[in-house]
Amino acid sequence: MTAAQAAAPARKRRSTATDLALIASFAALIGACSFLPAIPIGVVPITLQTFAVILAGAVLGSTRGALAVLLWMAVGIVGLPVFTAGGAGLAPFAGPSVGYLVSFPIAAFFTGFVVERLPRKRIATSIPLILIAGAAASILITYPLGALGMAWRADLTLGQAFVFGLSFIPGDLLKNVLMSIVATSVHRAFPALLPARGRAATAPSAPAQPASAPAAPTA
Repeated sequence: MTAAQAAAPARKRRSTATDLALIASFAALIGACSFLPAIPIGVVPITLQTFAVILAGAVLGSTRGALAVLLWMAVGIVGLPVFTAGGAGLAPFAGPSVGYLVSFPIAAFFTGFVVERLPRKRIATSIPLILIAGAAASILITYPLGALGMAWRADLTLGQAFVFGLSFIPGDLLKNVLMSIVATSVHRAFPALLPARGRAATAPSAPAQPASAPAAPTA
């Protein structure tokens, strides 16, 4: 057994511990954003939860980002007041915001999946590309599921729910701008935080060069 093979289990344990710490940290961040005062605009208020959820995916990647959201939700379901306005248990899932709650882990996974495959070396391209990824998660996942939840639990027609959901666009745009700046800053400080994807992940390592044959003895 080589030294590299012997060190592999220790590296794996450190990697797992780091992943768990990051997941727990972002779950706590989402909970902290839930405690901040919400802006009431109707059946569903404006909160910073969406900022933290999309940031988790953009910073941690698809799997860890989604797990951070699911951990936050699990902690709230078992009774800790980590949902909006100190909510806990299953009650938030019976209200008009149920669609948004269901969309959060999917949106975090989607954002992370896209960001993992984006070029992140230059700020000029990283910020707008991550911004687009976050906006796409909102448009494709959060808004439709949120509207379905409101139509189901808020006595609105589906059309009324979609129109109401449009009121979140200005705030979500600002939150996505902030998210993209924060995520880009984190990636520049910790470039190995996200797993390598695409060519970088599949490129084979260069084969070892064979040792040169010894020179023939001379007379």
